[in-house]
Amino acid sequence: MKLRTRLQITFLSIVLLPLLLTILAFGIIGTYLNSMQMGYPLLKWDYSIMSEGMETVVNSTDQVYFELLDQLREDPTKLEDKEYLAMLENEVARKSTYLIVRRGDELYYAKNQKAAEEIFDKLPGYDEGELADETGYYYNDLEKFVKQIDFRFSDGTPGSIFVVSKMHSLISRHLLVDMFIAIVIILLFTSLMLTQWIQKSVFAPINELNVAMRKIKEGNLEYSLKTDSKGEIGDLYRNYEDMRLRLKESAEEKQENEKKNKELISNISHDLKTPITAIKGYVEGIMDGVADTPEKMDKYIKTIYNKANDMDRLINELTMYSRIENNRIAYNFHRINVSDYFRDCIEEVGLDLESKGIELNYSNLIATDTVVIADPEQMKKVINNIISNSVKYMDKPNGRIDIRILDEVDSIRVEIEDNGKGIAQKDLQRIFERFYRTDASRNSAQGGSGIGLSIVKKIIEDHGGYIWATAKEGEGTCMHFVLRKYIELQPKDADK
Repeated sequence: MKLRTRLQITFLSIVLLPLLLTILAFGIIGTYLNSMQMGYPLLKWDYSIMSEGMETVVNSTDQVYFELLDQLREDPTKLEDKEYLAMLENEVARKSTYLIVRRGDELYYAKNQKAAEEIFDKLPGYDEGELADETGYYYNDLEKFVKQIDFRFSDGTPGSIFVVSKMHSLISRHLLVDMFIAIVIILLFTSLMLTQWIQKSVFAPINELNVAMRKIKEGNLEYSLKTDSKGEIGDLYRNYEDMRLRLKESAEEKQENEKKNKELISNISHDLKTPITAIKGYVEGIMDGVADTPEKMDKYIKTIYNKANDMDRLINELTMYSRIENNRIAYNFHRINVSDYFRDCIEEVGLDLESKGIELNYSNLIATDTVVIADPEQMKKVINNIISNSVKYMDKPNGRIDIRILDEVDSIRVEIEDNGKGIAQKDLQRIFERFYRTDASRNSAQGGSGIGLSIVKKIIEDHGGYIWATAKEGEGTCMHFVLRKYIELQPKDADK
């Protein structure tokens, strides 16, 4: 649930819940008061009856009412005596209770003339109050409670005495206390409910996120947060989880790179140490006069030269690796005729392979005018690195390397195959990874930095191509890479 929706629900709860509970409380209190009316019929009932308490009003009215009934039985003529009526009114404990006497249709007696005129026309007629003599009437609009006694004057004229009690609008203390307690309970209940809801739906998740972020700060990237929540809180959880996984992946990658960098340094150090040791040994031999014939001297110098070349190759690989890491390989792309370019390459590498006793076979199965966009120098590194790997792992006395150029309609495919010791299937998918070496135990004859093929893959991919390998252990390896042809767009005829 979104925070905006939560706020709207909170606002409506703050407004509506206390209102509904207050209405419920009034209903319960009203029902209770209604049950306390002791059967008094009301002309119109509403909450104004709650003022001052019905029982207090009725008791005050009954005091006068029953005294008048007693007098009616003893001496009805006494009810015509205005002095008696005035004296009776003065004795009433509740001063807001007064008498009205009607003779026929006219007002006969009223101490408070103005108050009597307000209600006189609404009073029930003679004999109309028989059913309510014992109960009385309540006039809600005038806030008056009335009891009626019918009698006849000495001349036979019908008359009625009305005992009228004013119900004050001041709320009783008991009712005030009840309502205050009810409102406090309603507010406490609403507050507690909303606080628990907000605590559970907002603050608890935020505290969990706070704990999770502290774990991240401490370097613990395994602390996971799972949620099915929607809205902003759910988004925060999911964003945290994405961040944690990315940080974990980055940390693992950094750790792996550090491991590979250490391995690279170890490999380079090992591979540099071997030719340096050999160079030092042959130089000492020359200095000590061991090479005492021109043939030995020539052999020693050639060996020193070859070992220096090995060192140069290792340093070049390290430089290339550094450029790959920083994505700073400089390319100088040209349109290259494939046939001409590979013919020159074959001539160059053929001499070197011939000197090592390795047979080179070359076949070109594409059109002579086929062109690709490539950097000649970087492509030469690709070919040299692949052939260098083939020579390095050649284990046959009659070594052979086959180079084929094949047509793939809109691209060319170059295959460089050898009859060396091959590559195991478990290693075949990883040979293009940086620092990966198939020979777990290094030796000076076949040791390498493990970055040669990763450099090849990077260069081929930067040319928009792709590379893969096939091999059979004990029989040889074949490297395949594909480059797109350059097709020059022909201009349309002007008439078309």
